[in-house]
Amino acid sequence: MIRSLRNLIRLTRIAWILARHGVVEPLERVTEAPSLALAARLARRLRDPAVTGRWGERLAAALVALGPSFIKFGQSLATRADLIGDEASADLTRLQDRLEPFASDIARAALETELGAPVERLFDSFDDHPVAAASIAQVHRARTTDGREVAVKILRPGIEIAFAHDLDLFEWIAETVERFLPWVRRMKPMETVRVFRETVEIEMDLRLEAAAAVELAENFLDSAVFRVAEVEWALTTRRVLTTAWIDGFRIDDVAALDAAGLDATELLSRAAGVFFHQVFRDGFFHADMHPGNMLVETDGTLVPVDFGIMGRLDLQTRFYLADMLTGFLRGDWHRVADIHFRMGFVPPHKSIDLFTQACRSIGEPLMDKPLSEVSVAKLLGQVLRIAQTFEMEAQPELLLLHKTMVVSEGVGRTLNPNENMWALARPLIEEWMRENRGPEAVLGRGADDVMRAFGRLPALVRAADSMIGHLDTGGLKLHPDTVRDLAREQAKARRSSWPIWAALAVGVVLGLLL
Repeated sequence: MIRSLRNLIRLTRIAWILARHGVVEPLERVTEAPSLALAARLARRLRDPAVTGRWGERLAAALVALGPSFIKFGQSLATRADLIGDEASADLTRLQDRLEPFASDIARAALETELGAPVERLFDSFDDHPVAAASIAQVHRARTTDGREVAVKILRPGIEIAFAHDLDLFEWIAETVERFLPWVRRMKPMETVRVFRETVEIEMDLRLEAAAAVELAENFLDSAVFRVAEVEWALTTRRVLTTAWIDGFRIDDVAALDAAGLDATELLSRAAGVFFHQVFRDGFFHADMHPGNMLVETDGTLVPVDFGIMGRLDLQTRFYLADMLTGFLRGDWHRVADIHFRMGFVPPHKSIDLFTQACRSIGEPLMDKPLSEVSVAKLLGQVLRIAQTFEMEAQPELLLLHKTMVVSEGVGRTLNPNENMWALARPLIEEWMRENRGPEAVLGRGADDVMRAFGRLPALVRAADSMIGHLDTGGLKLHPDTVRDLAREQAKARRSSWPIWAALAVGVVLGLLL
């Protein structure tokens, strides 16, 4: 009761701000909930006439007015283009977390508490004016006692408590909506809040962000065009992250690119290659790649910052993406549908023929276009929305990837509107497909599976021998009915197992030949 009353009071204030920004107006068209639609129509009268722009832009402004937690929630909501549409998703991805910084004496006190020494002993110099202030932390420039320039990221004071209160509110809203509006359940509001909670909890432990930075750096040790600033572990704790300072400019700063004599198309090609390697080669990618988080040094080296939101894709999901993209580009709609069913994304009781037809409706408009004109982000977004109609379960990693693709393509258009980053990365895509999806790769994985199966045979033999020993000594008693059932099942297995053994034999021969 107390929780509901507290959240209702907070919800009233939130509703007032959303109404003033004209954010609730789309609810006027919700025919499933007439009372909600009526409330939205009444709220239209509260809208501030000075607030203009698209719905997504007005929503972004409202979230900024509501505070850091809601800004972060907006960034998470930006991954759900299947719910709010591509345009609103793009508007929310532009949230740059531009907030008022907290006082320098609070920042210094936090450093001394976390690092256990006065700031003067920790650093030769410490700039009290932050270079960036975000929803969770702010960044100061400093110089270590041995003369190295560093960036020091410090969590906002009390941010954990603030987020705990807001997360409780979000969960209460999601629970209430699912209880009273059953038609909303397919949109998975509780799941969306859960993903948001996990993201925030990771971001508020800066040691995890440091570990992500180191992992990404290790993946690109041999790269001449991409690097990650070194982490200063001795000056890093749960609430403080210290890395080497980066002298660079934002990747979308066209004027700075021209002044440095850098070719925008070449830079776009590098960025496309780096993104491709992160997603397909490593399955570990920077998932908050707005322009402010990708810096460019004067020699053209790309240097990312802010590793609080990272995405992971297992090998099977990467194969899914590759097969889906190949199927669309070749016009093989049944292949596209089949991979969704084989991955278990679409439940088996749904019609694969109807899903194939839906895939055709997306892909046919692409058939007459060159790859340079194909938006892979838009393609993935359309697939996710259509799959939702077929009761496809939400795939958080794909939603995160889609958001990252939308932002990356936007940066690409800024650098060169006449080039497509996927067309520039095409040689890398084709090489990866040959190495991982070609006949040789499939045959090699089949031989590996066979060898692993044979490697498990000794353990199986030992287990069988142990069971026989128990039977001989009377240590294992089976009911007569169980014995008869086992005999019947074994007879069936013997009749149906010859294709498996034949396949294993062929695999062994091929493995030996290879």
